[in-house]
Amino acid sequence: MQKTSLYLLLIFSIFLSSCSKKLTSAVDLAAAEKETVYNVLKDVSYGSDPEQTMDIYLSQKAKSFGKRNYTIVFLHGGGYYFSDKSQEERYIEPYLKKGLNVLNLNYRLKRGIPLATSDLTHALNFLKAHNAGYGLNLDNVIVTGFSAGAHIASNVGLAQNNPEYPNRLDKGIVIVGIINFSGPVDGLDVVERVFTEHENEQYQAVGRALFPAEGYESKENLAIYQPITYFDPKDPPIFLWHGGLDDQIPAKTFERFVPMLRKDMDIRIFIPDGKHSPNQKEFENAYIEIFKFLDGL
Repeated sequence: MQKTSLYLLLIFSIFLSSCSKKLTSAVDLAAAEKETVYNVLKDVSYGSDPEQTMDIYLSQKAKSFGKRNYTIVFLHGGGYYFSDKSQEERYIEPYLKKGLNVLNLNYRLKRGIPLATSDLTHALNFLKAHNAGYGLNLDNVIVTGFSAGAHIASNVGLAQNNPEYPNRLDKGIVIVGIINFSGPVDGLDVVERVFTEHENEQYQAVGRALFPAEGYESKENLAIYQPITYFDPKDPPIFLWHGGLDDQIPAKTFERFVPMLRKDMDIRIFIPDGKHSPNQKEFENAYIEIFKFLDGL
């Protein structure tokens, strides 16, 4: 009897997997369809600070994707100093066209990497505590971002299974994939100097604000906020996009990280003549590969 039950459970699991809709084959929603599919909640507060807000896009279609019913959490770039969630909406638009649930997250700026990084954890824990009103699939989370936001996503995503990481996710929240556009994964000391020693005063301000202490940050503290510190075989798959001519996050900061990527699990898109931000063609090609990546998780 027990063997029969296990066999039926296995068949049922295979059936569910085969019935899950693939993102690559899902037809993009037209603008008018998106308006009917989504309930959009703007500027939802997940903390007491005015900058701790997010936009939540709740889709009526999300459950139709089965095991690919991901909750996409996006964080904007801006060197931990500039920008906000409204400035880089092109990065969430491909997910909205598919009909996935999406969160577009703001975090605290000009107060250092540690505080900003903690906000992703705060936001996810807030959602878990209030999920009765949202119905999000929080054990199927994809964290993604551009530049500083990608750094936050990668750090939290890779550190979630490390007990030494200071910001803990609540039980029931599982990050199953990471998508990083031009975010630091190593070499934060290099990045800090690129900005602090730049001839542009705004860049200098960014460099000084990365860590609140005077002078350059110690290697011990830098390690806490370097994704490479936490990378291990049990981590979720990572999709990494970066350009060889990036003048903000130099290609050499990826040199130790790239050989650690796992074959048939992680994806790296390297554009030798690419810059910090992908151009439109690079962007479109990246999302073709991203949806293949998500279908394979």
